[in-house]
Amino acid sequence: MSRSHALQAYIITRLMLAPLMVWVISTVVFLLLRATPGDTVDVILGPRAPESQKALVREQLGLAKPLLEQYFDYLKHLLSFDLGTSLTSRGQPVWDIIQDFFPATAELAICSMVFALLIGVGAGVLSASRPGTALDAGGRLFGIITYALPLFWAGMLLKLLFAVKLGWFPNGTRFPIRMLPPEGPTGLYLIDSLLSGNFEAFGATLYYLALPSFTLGLVLSGIFERIVRVNLKQTLRADYVEAAKARGIPERRVLLSHALRNALIPVVTILGLTTASMLGGAVLTEVTFSWPGLGNRLYAAIGDRDYPTVQGVIVFFALIVVLTSIAIDIVNAYIDPRIRY
Repeated sequence: MSRSHALQAYIITRLMLAPLMVWVISTVVFLLLRATPGDTVDVILGPRAPESQKALVREQLGLAKPLLEQYFDYLKHLLSFDLGTSLTSRGQPVWDIIQDFFPATAELAICSMVFALLIGVGAGVLSASRPGTALDAGGRLFGIITYALPLFWAGMLLKLLFAVKLGWFPNGTRFPIRMLPPEGPTGLYLIDSLLSGNFEAFGATLYYLALPSFTLGLVLSGIFERIVRVNLKQTLRADYVEAAKARGIPERRVLLSHALRNALIPVVTILGLTTASMLGGAVLTEVTFSWPGLGNRLYAAIGDRDYPTVQGVIVFFALIVVLTSIAIDIVNAYIDPRIRY
């Protein structure tokens, strides 16, 4: 079988397995939510509401049915791409909640990844280019610390320092209250403000986005630093790099033009694997910085025992991770001919 046919078969297999993965994740979430203590009706009516009223609301929400019947109802709606309606947001469809809140999460995640790549790849290149020096040791220490850094702790620390004590950055929210958010087709304020030519809104969006995205990017940068450092060191010992040095090519050019390109190939793979960590980190970052994104909405839904919203948002996140993983495999196959499927 040729390489292109093998890749096509691999992608088709992955796409066929995607619904199975989503089913497993959605089933686990369904069971975990029902196993956790707490009652949605208590959240809606309050714990002191009459039992007769609670029973009526429980019947209306379908929570009085047997667990198995609730599960099959849930799967039936999922198969028809119906994520249900929120139990605590006045019957708002879950899909509408995702559309309203996901742009803020996507903007935070994209900017965080830019920070992670800039910091991680930069630190990895500096460390690998000076082996055995204090710079190398500092790079290794940076990678270990950031890789092991608890995100919520780092977020609280940076927020207390730069937002509360120094006042350099806003203490929460996504956009100044005194301004109208930019309107546009994407819901991403950076892109919409550029499309409308509103550069004041663009600057304000960057200002509010800087600290949360830097925090998440800093924590994610550790894994990129470690991958780039190790691969670049190995690449710098390769025969073709030694040959380039022997031909008198400047060391900086050898490093950036010859060695770094090959050392960055594993980074593309890590980008896909980091998607799940990035979405999980976005939830913690949004809660820490009061960021009005889907992660913050998910956190509130878990506290309210809003089963349809929690299930719908997690299924949506699972789909993103699966599709991103497939896209990364395709990109890897094209940039690295040595990969076989």
